[in-house]
Parts: sequence; structure tokens; C-alpha cells
Amino acid sequence: MSALPATTVVYDSYWEFAAERLAMYYRRLSSHQGPWTSNPVLRAYRFTNVFRASDRVSQYLIGEVQYESSRSQEHAEVYFRTLLFKIFNRIETWEYLERMLGRLSWKETSLQDVDDVLNEMLRDGRRVYSAAYIMPSPQLGKSRKHSNHLALLVKMMVDGMPSKMASALSLRSVYEQLLQYPGIGPFLAFQYAIDLNYSSLMDFDESDFVVAGPGAIDGISKCFVGGYSLSPGQIINLMVERQHEEFSRRRLEFGGLFGRSLKPIDCQNIFCEISKYARAAHPEMAGAAGRTRIKQKYQERGAKKMPSPMFPPKWKLNTQSVIPSYSKRITSDFALTEP
Repeated sequence: MSALPATTVVYDSYWEFAAERLAMYYRRLSSHQGPWTSNPVLRAYRFTNVFRASDRVSQYLIGEVQYESSRSQEHAEVYFRTLLFKIFNRIETWEYLERMLGRLSWKETSLQDVDDVLNEMLRDGRRVYSAAYIMPSPQLGKSRKHSNHLALLVKMMVDGMPSKMASALSLRSVYEQLLQYPGIGPFLAFQYAIDLNYSSLMDFDESDFVVAGPGAIDGISKCFVGGYSLSPGQIINLMVERQHEEFSRRRLEFGGLFGRSLKPIDCQNIFCEISKYARAAHPEMAGAAGRTRIKQKYQERGAKKMPSPMFPPKWKLNTQSVIPSYSKRITSDFALTEP
């Protein structure tokens, strides 16, 4: 097994965070009544799930956008709907568009109508884009950012991207083709590649390769002592390789996502979250970005049961299996510094 650089205290928190955050996910599935953790940082702030596909927006993408029951899985429609959703990455935007225009479809929907509805939303002071990550505007001659993004989607469709994606030979190939388009940088191209890989359009191993985003790079800088020669991607792949040993060595119970182990996209995601977590749990660790605050505080929205999860059918996960027993225990073992 390859060697990692010298580690810091945040590296230990990386694995502890992963185990406890996954346990919280299972606790919420089994009971709508909190609290779901005794960890003061996890109770005070919002953190995404350990497995990217289990997060709220990814769940909506998979269940409501990509795998609608009895709907056509034509390549063009799957690609169009996935990219149209992910450009804005906001459930409320998608639902408003479908409420105003009906089911969104490459064959049936006028993108001029989509543009008009988005203009109306902006006039009413509504948010159109998610704040999850920065969406640069492709310069395609339009006056509004969303209009340029719609023009970009049209260009992709005219270029035959759905067919190109369906015939791609690897996840890296998908990424490289997406990267050719204006306004799509390395991190965004990788995120889109992962999203498309959830769909029926393709079926590649998520271990194919990984691209670290700015948040993950900051998390890596907090987990390891500086001066190492490994790239962020190499470090992420080593985390995937070492996961079972690291959980076992710390006596942390981690059964994965209904048996599915961490993939590079998930370890990349955890680095991003540990970057935030360390701001409260380990404030002395400045990291590469030097940020000190966590913006999003956690607020319980009443006793509401989580919907049953849905994952790409090709993963063959048994989501009806018994929730791991360890996740039902809430102890103070992982209670760290108060934020």
C-alpha cells in the first residue's frame, strides 16, 4: 500500500467525520426525530452527506430527472434533462420550470420559454442558481448569464454530445469532452461527468479518475504536513485505497452506502467538508484558503421523515436492507470542541 505524507490531527478527524456523518444519514432514514448526533460541530452546521449520490440534490437528480418511472431513456433526453438541471443545480428552479412549462424535454420544450420563465423569476427576486459552487457564464453573445447557459446547452445538443457521451470509452473521456466547452472548467466538467454517469447514458467505474475542487484542496492542506510531492488526485486515490484499514485502525464502524465503499468522488467530497469542519473543530489549522467561518448553519425543519433513497439501478444497492445497528447509537465518543 502506498505511503501518504505526514498527517495532522485533521487527518484523524477526516475518518471520524466520515463515520459519524454516515451514521447520521442512517439515523435520519430510520427516525424522523432528532437529534442524530451528539457532536457539537455537526449539530451546529450543515455538512453534505459522505456519499455524494445520497445528498438531497443528487437524490432529486437521480429520482426525478434521470430515472422517471416509465419515461423514455433516449440518450438525447437523458443528457438534456441532466445538464439543464445541473446548470442551475437548484431543485426549486427545476420544479418551477416544470410547473410553468410542463415536463422539460429536448423534443418538446422551447428554450426561449425556459429563458422567459427564468427572466420572470429574476424579476420577482427569486434565486435561479444554487450557491453550491460557482457557475461561470459562457460568453456566447447573450446579455444574461442564464441565457448564455441555455445557448451552451443548445450548442452541446447540436454538437451531438448525447451520442458522444453514450459512445465514450471512459469517464475521463466524458470529462475531456465536456471540458472543451466555454464556461466549463476542470472541476465543473468532472462534476458533470459524475452526474451523467449516474444516468442510463453510461456506466463507468467512479474510480476511473478524480479532479479535486478548491474546497478539497484546502481540506488536503489541513490533513497533511506541507512539502509533499503527491498531487491532490493521488492523495484522494490513496484515501480510497486505505479506507478499510483507516476505519479499522480507529475502531470506527463504517459499512458504506448500503455496502458500497467510498469512491474517489466521495473522498474528494469529504476533503471539502473536512475543510469546513476543521474551521470549528481545529481552528488552529489555517489551511491553504485561510478561511475561518462556516457560512451555513444547520436548522432542523421539524419532524420530517426522509424519503426512501434511490440510487442508479445499475449499482444494485439494496436500500431495503436493515439500517446498520451501529448507526442507531448516539454517544458522546465523537464530541469535539464546541464551535
